[in-house]
Amino acid sequence: MWDQVEKQGQRFLEVKRLIEDPASPGNPSYPAWLKEYGRLNKIGTLYEEYLKAAKETSDADALLKDPASDAELKELAKEEAALAKAKRDETRTALMEMAQSEDEDSARNVIVEIHAGVGGDESALWVGDLFDMYKRHADRKGWKLVVQDFSHGNAGGMSDVSFRVEGQGAFEDFRFEAGGHRVQRVPKTETQGRIHTSMARVAVLPEVEDIEVQVDPKEVRETFCAAGGPGGQNVNKVASQCQLLHEPTGILVRCMETRSAAQNKVRAWQILRSKLYALRKAEADKNRSDQRLGQIGSGERSERVRTYNFPQGRCTDHRLEGEDKNWPVAKIVEGYLDEMLTKLKDARKRGMMGVAQED
Repeated sequence: MWDQVEKQGQRFLEVKRLIEDPASPGNPSYPAWLKEYGRLNKIGTLYEEYLKAAKETSDADALLKDPASDAELKELAKEEAALAKAKRDETRTALMEMAQSEDEDSARNVIVEIHAGVGGDESALWVGDLFDMYKRHADRKGWKLVVQDFSHGNAGGMSDVSFRVEGQGAFEDFRFEAGGHRVQRVPKTETQGRIHTSMARVAVLPEVEDIEVQVDPKEVRETFCAAGGPGGQNVNKVASQCQLLHEPTGILVRCMETRSAAQNKVRAWQILRSKLYALRKAEADKNRSDQRLGQIGSGERSERVRTYNFPQGRCTDHRLEGEDKNWPVAKIVEGYLDEMLTKLKDARKRGMMGVAQED
């Protein structure tokens, strides 16, 4: 854990030196450095305090060991050493706690994908409802939500949708949405009043900068095509949708965020880098106990993090326990997620986070 702290702390110092260089504002990477500086600022500032206290401790200890130092000076150094050691240990403990409760991705923007699972047309309707829920949550937080790609369902809703949310701490909120979301209700498509059970899968990715993940362009197949859906003749006739296939991993990315093929290409590459970042991080951290939280599974009913039971008016988050696990479903689907997310964040900090339920 301390290795992780030092890695982030040293990176903060490196980025700080870069942005303080008078020549840096003309560098194409300057905006990315500013974003990274802001993301690392909290842990980086505390890390600077730790380094200062550690140096003061070392200097005072050296003075105490110096045979040339007189008794009065050594007495003063002894007091300074005690204060410096206390500050050093205090900041080290705070850094460790911060590393356990947060990670380098917490303050990032986020890319979210929702895919229909089992349940036919109702599953596509549920994807649309989940998207509306997340949009309301983002709106209340003052975050910007932009749709990057989507496909219509046969009876309404969406069979899948991907979007990015831009705002401080967006990933920290949305990270808890990764997994299977089960809904139990009478669908709009049901004529006999029967309750159906359907699933949607949610994938959550931290958005990364170009300089953080290098991708060999030779390994990516890039194509453009006309985007489907609403938007007039331009959307349907102009080849503005960008599609990227990363051949070594098979990762496929599509983006039709804007009418500009060039802008969609930039966004598509950003999504690809984010997916590769998440893949590499998952491989590096695969032995960590909290990694199962991020698994979205295959969309089967047994793989779920949350159940939305409309007949009973209850939303159950299966990673929480006791009174904390059940919430009014009407309130949750309206995007009032803050209270539930606070409980999930607290559980994660305590290391008490559960995993997807199995029937």
